[in-house]
Amino acid sequence: MLADEGIYLASESSFYRILNAHDLLAHRGNSKAKRRKCAKPRALVAMKANQVWSWDITYLKTSVAGQYYYLYMVMDIYSRKIVGWTVQYQENSEHAKALMLQAAEDESINPGQVTLHSDNGSPMKGATLLATLQNLGVATSFSRPSVSNDNAYSESLFKTLKFNHTYPKNGFESIEDARLWAEEFVIWYNTEHLHSGIKFVTPEQRHMGLDKEILMKRKEVYNSARNRHPERWSGEIKNWEHQAEVILNRDTAPLAA
Repeated sequence: MLADEGIYLASESSFYRILNAHDLLAHRGNSKAKRRKCAKPRALVAMKANQVWSWDITYLKTSVAGQYYYLYMVMDIYSRKIVGWTVQYQENSEHAKALMLQAAEDESINPGQVTLHSDNGSPMKGATLLATLQNLGVATSFSRPSVSNDNAYSESLFKTLKFNHTYPKNGFESIEDARLWAEEFVIWYNTEHLHSGIKFVTPEQRHMGLDKEILMKRKEVYNSARNRHPERWSGEIKNWEHQAEVILNRDTAPLAA
């Protein structure tokens, strides 16, 4: 954010050193990643927005023990933009169908343009949804059963969502409250959240192709800072180069979308 204002104060390592001195670098215990080694399905490559989408459904706690709402979210893996979402009482293919139709309309998707990746849940493989995707000309890709890493971008999105400081730890009082919160989260995530996976630009900026100019200006700020005080630099500046491609399940043979 400072770089986007033309300001350079210190390197990231300096900030981390100060944080460490104040014991502010400890990872939140309940958000530590679980590591699991496993083979992955065929890779999907996105070179621009609206080539590869990922979607999934997550539980939203309510204030009543044992009752949940269901948040459906579709994201573009290239830009990380949330291109569609809905909160419902149940998981089913009809809700998924309506969501995909709306997302395709909002993003002006043409037949053959998008590959949609998901896990193997029943809403994802329901005949109603699959027929809709076929009519839209959307290709499908599926994770292996019970392997969340195969759908890493959606899993990461849900982790960001659940650990957002505004997420109600005691659950939502009503589905209207859940929908209002989800709407506010999506606006924040798409238009304000500086996403670490896309060089700290917002998903909306990358989706619209504005990130190249933003990153170029940051590079100029960092180079200017190094030229003013070369003694403070032991190597190259931070890498602000534009990320040209995003790959889902990188460790396998790629299949271009």
